Order: sequence, then C-alpha cells, then structure tokens
Amino acid sequence: MNTSVAKTSKSWIKIGAKFLPFADAASDELPLGRLLRLSLFQISVGMALALLIGTLNRVMIVELHVPAALVAVMVSLPLLFAPFRAIIGFRSDHHRSHLGWRRVPYIWMGTLLQFGGFAIMPFALLVLGGMGQSSNAPPWVAHVGAALAFLLVGAGLHTTQTVGLALATDLAPAEDRPKVVGLMYVMLLIGIIMSSVVFGYVLEDFTPGTLIRTVQGAAVLTLCLNVIALWKQEGRSRDRQPGVYEEDPDFMSSFLLFCNGDHAKRRLIAIGLGTMAFTMEDILLEPFGGEVLGLTVAQTTYLTAVLAMGGLIGFGWASRVLSRGADPFKMASLGAMVGIPAFIAVIVSAPQASALLFATGVLFIGFGAGLFGHGTLTATMNSAPPGQAGLALGAWGAVQASTAGAAMALGGILRDLSAQFTDSATAYSIVYSLEAVLLVMTVIIMNPLVKAKS
Repeated sequence: MNTSVAKTSKSWIKIGAKFLPFADAASDELPLGRLLRLSLFQISVGMALALLIGTLNRVMIVELHVPAALVAVMVSLPLLFAPFRAIIGFRSDHHRSHLGWRRVPYIWMGTLLQFGGFAIMPFALLVLGGMGQSSNAPPWVAHVGAALAFLLVGAGLHTTQTVGLALATDLAPAEDRPKVVGLMYVMLLIGIIMSSVVFGYVLEDFTPGTLIRTVQGAAVLTLCLNVIALWKQEGRSRDRQPGVYEEDPDFMSSFLLFCNGDHAKRRLIAIGLGTMAFTMEDILLEPFGGEVLGLTVAQTTYLTAVLAMGGLIGFGWASRVLSRGADPFKMASLGAMVGIPAFIAVIVSAPQASALLFATGVLFIGFGAGLFGHGTLTATMNSAPPGQAGLALGAWGAVQASTAGAAMALGGILRDLSAQFTDSATAYSIVYSLEAVLLVMTVIIMNPLVKAKS
C-alpha cells in the first residue's frame, strides 16, 4: 500500500514539474505554498501597473479629455524612481534595524507609499479632468496632486518589487534563484491580467464614483496582499542590528565591478533600447482602440490583459527553452524580431478597421516582450559577479524601468505633435513605426552578444 502511494506521489510530482510553469522552482528550503504566498507582492505591483499604463491613461485621455502629452508625463512620473532601484536593492542587502530585518522595512515602506498614492489619485484625476469645478482651488493644484499621487505609487512599487525580488533570492537555494525570479515575473503578468479583467468589468459604465471606488479599492487590496506576502518570510538576525560591526561594501565600487563584466555595457544598452521599443505604445494602445477603432472602456481595458497574456506565454515558453541550455541573448533577439511584424499588424488595423487584427498585434507585442524580457533577465543573472545577484537584478530593473518611462513620455508627446499635422490614426501609426525601427536597431546591437555565445 505504501509503495503504491509513493509511486502515485512521484507521478504527480513529475506531472506538476512538466506541466505547471516554474513548479520546479520550489525546494525544501522554500516550499511551493510559501513561494506562492511571497509572490503576492508581484500581484499588487501588477495591479498598480494595470491601472497606471492601462485603465487610467484611457480614462484620462478619452473620458476626462486630458491631453495625451500630459497623460504621458504623468504616467511616466513613477519611473523617475527607477534609476534608484539598484541603490535600493544594494541598501536592503546591508540594512540594519533593531528588529533584525533587512528586506521587510523596505517592502513595508514601499507598500505604504503605494497605498498613499492610490488613496489620493482618483480625486486628483477628477479635478485634473475638470470634474471638480465646485472647488475654488487654482488649476495647478490638480497638476500637483496628480503628480504627487503618481510619484508615490511609483516610489512604492519600485521599492516593493526590487526588495521583494531580493528577498525571494535570499530564501531560495542558489541553484533555484533564476527559476524563482522567473516565477515572480510570471506572477506579475498574472496580476496585470487579472486586474485588467476586473477593472474592465467594474468600469463598464464609467462614472466618477466608480473611478474613486476602483482606485481606492486597489489601495486597500495592495496593503492586504503585501502583508500576507511578508508574513513570517524573513527571519530576524542579531547580526543585522545597529551597532554590530561589519564593514559594508561601497555601492559605487560594487556597481563598477558589475559594469566592467563581460559585454555589460552593450547588454545594458540593448536592454534599454529594446525596452523603449516595447513600451512606447503602452499608454497609446487603449486610446488608439477608443479613438480610431471605437472600442469601449471595458473593451480597451481588456487589451491590457491581452498584452499581458502574450507576455505570459512568451515568458513561459522562454523559460522552458532556456532551461534546456539555450542562449538567452538569442532568445532576446528573437523577441525583438517577433515584435516587428506585431507593430505592423497594429498599424494596418487602422485602415482595415479591424479590432481582431489590432488585438492579434497586441498579443504578439506582449509575446515578443516576454521573450525579450526573460532573455535579458537570464543573461543578466548568468553574468552577475559572485555575490551580486541582487545588484544585478536592480541594475536590470533600473535600466528597464527608466527607459520604459522615457519611452512612454516620448510616445505621448510624439503622438500629440503628430496629431497637429495629420489625422489621429496616422499620429498613432508614426509612434508604432518608430518602435518597429527601434526593434531593428536592438537586433543589430545584440548580434555581437549572440555571436559571442555561439
């Protein structure tokens, strides 16, 4: 009887490892249940991203009639904190507190910043869109309030994500850390997909009151998810208390050591350029669907889920292929090549008035971005100097997030400038065409990296 049970258990384990994405990331030190609970912080980050780059930019542009350039700047404000991700991760490596924690204080502070930003955001947006006319406050108050809300959310999500990933790598055995990081990013995409579907359903009939309840509900849910994720995850240590002598390494010397690694600068340039190519359209896809193709708020919100679903498929497939020893640079280059025809499909969907072609292009943009993201992340992890995996994650995230913010702002500004000289559909298409050109440049820059690994 016991032999039969043992055989059945082994069979289920093999099935799980074969068919469940990243099921083999679990270990004796970090069981799957604890690992999935820890990954809830990525769900909260995904929810924030779904609001910022999906639902809210559509609402501001179409329903609140805020200029796209201003929306692009507002949505890109959270990424002002992106360059500090490497410093945040490095500081959390060596943080000292009386409670003996390194990571928890940073994640908790990031959670509170997210909560505060979401708490004031809907009111600031309504005033910004002219729905707060009863207020005697001057117009600049709305701009400052909205900017503050976006900045708080940005600082919070970057802090939470960077240090949360570092905590995950602390808890996982060294040989499982790339798989654990991969799982965390899959959970981020799942959070974006689930949140987009929920937000689309809730905002089917848009009203100011619904917007307030939705965003503030996201604030409360963020707090709850992150508290559950952190509960009893990091052990306390007397060695981390203030006054305990230990010579901490210097950040700049550690960062320079990382940058002087094999092809590090070319790799970071390729990451930045490819990220710009895949994110310049982030705040434009939903307005494009609404203005050019006549889609509703709910329908365009679902596009964020489609984009994330494509990324999830790409990330899962890349993980399976890379685990067999494939070249991560080649995988990233393949992702860039997939994105080129995907953007062409989005451009062609306007004259064809085809929502299906548009959605297909969005799906493959997400798929190509997933391949590119996983490839560059794996390459960064593999090339990190000993003991600097956290710094490597921070550098990867800093470059990716900074260039993403610049790209989103540039996309909105370019769209508005183009709209002054041509029709709306052409203005959007100019941005998408530029992204296709950037992807071609990314493939060219990454070619020496692929050859170096051949």
